[in-house]
Amino acid sequence: MNGRPVNGFGAEEGVNGHDVPRTRERLVPAIPDLRHLRDDGHIARLWGRVAPGIAPPLLTAVAGALVVAVLLAADRGQLTGITLFAPVAALLLSGAASGHPHDGRFDLFVPPVLRVTEYGYLAVLGSASGVPGPMVFVLLVTIVCHHRDDVARPAVGVDRPLGVRHAALGWDGRMLVIAVGGAFSALTAAYGILAGYLVVLMVRECVRTWSATPVSDVRTRPATPGGADPGDRSIPHDGDGGQSASGTNGEA
Repeated sequence: MNGRPVNGFGAEEGVNGHDVPRTRERLVPAIPDLRHLRDDGHIARLWGRVAPGIAPPLLTAVAGALVVAVLLAADRGQLTGITLFAPVAALLLSGAASGHPHDGRFDLFVPPVLRVTEYGYLAVLGSASGVPGPMVFVLLVTIVCHHRDDVARPAVGVDRPLGVRHAALGWDGRMLVIAVGGAFSALTAAYGILAGYLVVLMVRECVRTWSATPVSDVRTRPATPGGADPGDRSIPHDGDGGQSASGTNGEA
């Protein structure tokens, strides 16, 4: 520290008595595992174990997204047998790379491609098949909140519990639930049930996390030897005109 004294606030004292703040260490957030950001469900993980590390993640994800887009465009997003086959096609293609370590240069684009595939399928199929717009919106927002949780937690050094991640069904499981609901002519009910289930799961996890967070007094600077808290400013004498506090009868 160049031989300069340090005051109680963690800053170096300059030559003229002025404080020279220390250089703060740069915090490097943790980089989340791309395989967690994929949000694969049970079926995709099992399919990825067939030939782990062989299928290229980005190529299969892009191929799956293109197949889903072509199948949706073929019948203009309406509920037909070809449209319902889209999740299976995406699963067979994109799910095959779930066991890959995702250590390639461009593998960081895999999670966004999977998000676009899932969001696009749910939005287009619901809108074209007569599902109420608010129901489609609630389902999409809930899924986005789950994905945001996977991205935000590693930045503070924690991960979403594995059981909660699996309970969310994964991108492939959610698409298959909607496809099965459409096959049984219950597409609106499938959207509603899936949205309600994910909302309850998200609220339960929020309550559990908040309840487990310890409440502590946050102090960034230590107290001075005299016992005064350096974080609190002293009130100047001229703040009230130099007069002592008094009541209506002039009593202190």
